[in-house]
Amino acid sequence: ARAMGREFVRLSLGGVRDEAEIRGHRRTYIGALPGRVIQSIKKSGKNNPIFMLDEIDKLGSDFRGDPSSALLEVLDPEQNSEFLDHYLDLRLDLSKVLFICTANQLDTIPSPLLDRMEAIRLAGYLSEEKLQIAKNHLWKRQLRKAGVPASKLRIGSPGLKKVIEGYAREAGVRALDKQLGSIVRKSVVQLLKDDKKQIVVNARDIENYLGSPIFKKQRPRKGIGVVNGLAWTALGGTTLAIECSQVHGGNRGFKQTGQLGDVMQESAQIAYSYVASNLNKLSADCKFFDDAFIHLHVPEGATPKDGPSAGITMGIALLSLARGLPIRGDLAMTGELTLTGKVLPVGGIREKVIAAKRAGINEIILPKDNERDYSEIPEYIKKGVTSHFVSQFGDVADLCLNN
Repeated sequence: ARAMGREFVRLSLGGVRDEAEIRGHRRTYIGALPGRVIQSIKKSGKNNPIFMLDEIDKLGSDFRGDPSSALLEVLDPEQNSEFLDHYLDLRLDLSKVLFICTANQLDTIPSPLLDRMEAIRLAGYLSEEKLQIAKNHLWKRQLRKAGVPASKLRIGSPGLKKVIEGYAREAGVRALDKQLGSIVRKSVVQLLKDDKKQIVVNARDIENYLGSPIFKKQRPRKGIGVVNGLAWTALGGTTLAIECSQVHGGNRGFKQTGQLGDVMQESAQIAYSYVASNLNKLSADCKFFDDAFIHLHVPEGATPKDGPSAGITMGIALLSLARGLPIRGDLAMTGELTLTGKVLPVGGIREKVIAAKRAGINEIILPKDNERDYSEIPEYIKKGVTSHFVSQFGDVADLCLNN
């Protein structure tokens, strides 16, 4: 709004369930008011403000009305030049207003309303970006809050990196801000107690201030039937080891554990069916699965997991077991597998590449259709990472087991 020289107004839609909040009440009701859209524009004093509709994915709907349907007229550029507020009973031109909506997820936004918007997905901050934000903004703000001059309390880049990697891996910087605030407050107590002239917080001091790290350094795993997958989480990307083992003395069967969701269980079944029916083509013993009871497990069993992007990882884990060959520990992969062996694209490529780098993995396998997503990742993230793009499961097998 500052850049465009326009007024800024914000309307939080979280929990709004009455369509009169958008369209206004009819004047016959006691306590009638104009809609909050008109109220906000009146407060701004201009007819062309930047108007932020916050948390649009949390709109409610009940017997009092459907506010998401009332918003259709507000956001549709073909209709909002003649917007009707029930209280004013006048046509108002909202076409000059620039509406910006925010949401955490698109699933709960009704499709007719979503159709009137242009969705722009914002990826989480990278560690390097968080470091600059902490240096130039968060740390200075915490010092101002505590009333401490910058000359009395300093923190170096190694200390900030340790906080980011060990205590604040979420997509944004809210947790990072809280942890820096905690360091500042504890440092102020030291300054007052010991009458020190200056405190410099180093990486080795971080655990004294914040305790043991919440997030441990991820280490890639290797072995027969063990494959490193790449997963997207709300905190960004992570590596996910998938393990396969043959249970001796059992009849033919397939068991999955690790608190897998429905989609991930289906991916495991597809991977098992594809590998079992193509053992000859994949250079493995054709009768391996005939009398084998296979157990597939995804560690961290207390954490729910879902999604189709572990399809090729599960397939390679099964093939590694069938061929008796281990997979390299410095290799990780992601991609959806179909019953015919095609590798389909998945989401969260940026976060997954960052997760691979964080775990010390320098070679990754991605679906061919995700090549465009990979090309949009900054070069300094991709530095040192070798990427292979595949469209068939056979290509994945060649890269993993024939090299």
